[in-house]
Amino acid sequence: MQTGSVTTPFGRRPMTLALVRRQAALAEIKQGKTADKWKVFRDASAAMELLGVQSNSLAVLDALLSFYPENELRQDAQLIVFPSNAQLALRAHAMAGATLRRHIAILVEAGLIVRKDSANGKRYARKSGDGQIESAFGFDLSPLLARAEELAMLAQQVTADRAALRRARESLTICRRDVRKLITAAMEEGADGDWQSVEDVYVALVGRIPRVPTLAGTTAILDEMQMLREEVLNRLEMLEDSQNNSTNDAHGEQHIQNSKPESPPESEPCSRNGQGAKPSSSHQPSNEQRGAFPLGLVLKACPTIVDYAPGGVGSWRDLMSAAVVVRSMLGVSPSAYQNACEALGPENAAVAVACILERASFINSAGGYLRDLTRRSERGEFSLGPMIMALLRANGQRILEAG
Repeated sequence: MQTGSVTTPFGRRPMTLALVRRQAALAEIKQGKTADKWKVFRDASAAMELLGVQSNSLAVLDALLSFYPENELRQDAQLIVFPSNAQLALRAHAMAGATLRRHIAILVEAGLIVRKDSANGKRYARKSGDGQIESAFGFDLSPLLARAEELAMLAQQVTADRAALRRARESLTICRRDVRKLITAAMEEGADGDWQSVEDVYVALVGRIPRVPTLAGTTAILDEMQMLREEVLNRLEMLEDSQNNSTNDAHGEQHIQNSKPESPPESEPCSRNGQGAKPSSSHQPSNEQRGAFPLGLVLKACPTIVDYAPGGVGSWRDLMSAAVVVRSMLGVSPSAYQNACEALGPENAAVAVACILERASFINSAGGYLRDLTRRSERGEFSLGPMIMALLRANGQRILEAG
């Protein structure tokens, strides 16, 4: 096999360093290496997008392989085929001449074949007296043998990516259905909270689903949709906890009144819970208030707060320590931060401060902004989920699974 030399293209076709490297690599094919030509062709067909070739390019490659008489590509065999354009076009399903030449160039550029041009650009073989081919000029199929393992791996990658894309699309369809029905149920049944804002986030997210799905694009949308589903479920769980607590409080009060005949009637205000008294803030925080968001996800949305943690942020305790520093730096009063901790929970109060830090240039009063978030949270009108998602999009971050 003539692989030890580098030949330049005939005519006006330019020589490139990439072509030099490809031809030189053919000399390094392992001694005695073989490969089934049709298996290599199937692998190249499966990996056509990764190789940058088209279906017509594969038709030309199929035709070229048909001129090689054996089914097995061998390192010690003559792997140069030399059909005329007329013969090649006929086997490539009567492809037009200009189209044929364009796809030959694509195959060369993709590194699947190499031109072995003669002095006058003609394709032919020179035979010895006993009929053996001494030298040939045409298209060298050696790159297919040299890259057989690489092409097989590319084909496996494509197969795996297609399976992953199919699973991601199925998961996205189910998650999208869940979010839509949960939001609709909450709105139709009059659940407390700003469900219109949640629906707006959902509609915007659906609008970003790519028409031509890719694994990366679909996975990114799926991650955001799963986070929105968690946000919706957290809101519904908070409402259920609130209702259960109210019911338990009512039963407890009734039990106390029944067990203490000397207690004043319901119509008489109690000195501890009289009119205008401030509700107790000692209630247990909900799941979201305990920190429903993965720390890694929070740091992707709010990377600036890491600058205020000398030892880095490796735990929720580190984040809360950094938030105290940021709170002082932003001019948020201790009382405002304490109220946020009581309403949101200490972890989520720290997350809120981290979010405010990211948007500090757009906020006139960080303290007033935090107090407003606290009041809205107490009314069930605010949740951190949409804010974190907005920051992730603003930062250009791709949401990844974090735990």
